[in-house]
Amino acid sequence: MVAGPRTDAVGPPSLQLKGEAATDDARDGRRFALRVPRFSAIWVATALLFAVSPLIASGSVSSSALLSTLPFAAILAIAGIGQTLVVQQRGLDLSVPGMITLTTIIVTKYPHGHEGRLVGAIGLVVLACVASGLISGIAITWLSVTPLVATLGVNALLIGVVLQITSGASTSSAPGGLARFSLDKTAGVPNTVIIAVIVVALVAAFIRFMVVGRRFVFAGASPAAAHVAGIRVRTYVLSTYVLASIAYGGAGILVAGFLGTPGIAAGDSYLLPTIAAVVLGGTSLAGGTGSVVATAVGALFLTQLQQVVLGSGASASGQFIIQGGIIALGMGLRNIPQRRLKDFFSRLSQGSPGADDPRREGQRPDTTVVRRDSQLDRGPGGRYED
Repeated sequence: MVAGPRTDAVGPPSLQLKGEAATDDARDGRRFALRVPRFSAIWVATALLFAVSPLIASGSVSSSALLSTLPFAAILAIAGIGQTLVVQQRGLDLSVPGMITLTTIIVTKYPHGHEGRLVGAIGLVVLACVASGLISGIAITWLSVTPLVATLGVNALLIGVVLQITSGASTSSAPGGLARFSLDKTAGVPNTVIIAVIVVALVAAFIRFMVVGRRFVFAGASPAAAHVAGIRVRTYVLSTYVLASIAYGGAGILVAGFLGTPGIAAGDSYLLPTIAAVVLGGTSLAGGTGSVVATAVGALFLTQLQQVVLGSGASASGQFIIQGGIIALGMGLRNIPQRRLKDFFSRLSQGSPGADDPRREGQRPDTTVVRRDSQLDRGPGGRYED
């Protein structure tokens, strides 16, 4: 009697092996289904820093220490908002020191101590910020100047204006009303912190929930695709640099009030920290998605780190070394291929096939590399197009 074909066979051995591999891959997917939120790393790092701070520098988390640290973190967070917006549009703004310094000079020298002239001084600051942002934005969008070169030139221009106004020295003091507001507290919370929280919340809500904000993110993620979709990329980039300058001006007003008598180098210490706060917050330097809230937390991290470094007896020069190392570490960790990390943890897990496992022979690795910073992505000829 001739045996008939088996009806319980599911396929040839090769197909069965691939089916087993698919089952194992599905299990691996379930095992690694839990993903860490994109901007959560800075929250964890900040919590750990505050946890170990008393062990390194006693008294660094006391109420008095926090009340003296939070205003500086708030001012850095406001300046970091502008840097975050610029980075989301694939740029990097080096005009931060010049804009903050010019702002402090205007709000201290123009009023001459008279509170009645403070409103006029703030109006001059707004005009200076708009002019600075327009110069940077036009140079970048219409003249195709690299953002680093354009903003560096604008920073030199702003410093030149400061030297022209002050003749190389400034001893003017901020009006009493501005100084009191910057130093006072409301319900035990410094006013600068309240201002920073409000500004960060408004900007974050605008980007996340408004149509204009979503288009802003799209324009930074892929200018060419945004142009095809009908988004005026040039307008968004130009507006970004104007808004960023206004953010630096707002930070400069608080700096002038908090310091009382700022010098002609009041903004020099804010360039590297703003970049470090953006990188620590998880905003990609390639543009696109970012988080001003995470940048604000990064500003708090850097300020507390500075407090701990100084409290431990380290020199002030060590702060710059640490900040530079943080930027390098943050960029390095973001460039580690996620696929390799998953394969590494797969090999460490029991029974999980790695990248070289025979059961993965039917899979073809994705070797397509998309450069988000290519000239094609910026539009024909590397220009921003509308």
